[in-house]
Amino acid sequence: MSQPTPPPVPPAGNPYAGEPADRPPVPQQGVPQQDAPAAPQGAPQPGFPVAPFAPAAPARGNFALGLAAALGAGLVSAVLYGIVIGLTKHEIGYAAVGVGFLVGIAAGRAGGRSQSLPVAGVIFSVAAIYLGQLIGEAMIIAKQVGVGFNEVFFDHLGFVQDSWKADADPLTFVFFAVAAYVAFQSARKAGL
Repeated sequence: MSQPTPPPVPPAGNPYAGEPADRPPVPQQGVPQQDAPAAPQGAPQPGFPVAPFAPAAPARGNFALGLAAALGAGLVSAVLYGIVIGLTKHEIGYAAVGVGFLVGIAAGRAGGRSQSLPVAGVIFSVAAIYLGQLIGEAMIIAKQVGVGFNEVFFDHLGFVQDSWKADADPLTFVFFAVAAYVAFQSARKAGL
């Protein structure tokens, strides 16, 4: 019968490098040793080039910046939505969703984790939809009457609002609700 052999004992050094067990491992240049203190997180590591500047951290929790971004996005998207309505002579639901999305994303990305920004996004998106519909209505009236948009919108805004009220149907208010929901959700998710 054969006798069992004892399992091999691994050498003290690196078993895969083939170093003899009686010689200590050779430290490699640029690699910190285990007994060396670790550098703090974010500190430049030895052997790596240091960038001349660090990128700015995104603003988190800046309510005023988020509010300003939501207002700006609301104004821009209201004008674009109004132009779409004026050119097509129809309210387009996807455009209303786009208004809510743009306002919410702008509020969340610029303002961060503020709990009030999704609510502000809802308010600004509904106001942007309303302003966009008034702009579209004024464009349609200006084409029908043959006068300039500025004269209709700024000099006869009461007539434009009365015309909007006469043309408003339940689908108009569905667009308000959808845009508000999209603005709330996108501001909440973008602020994470």
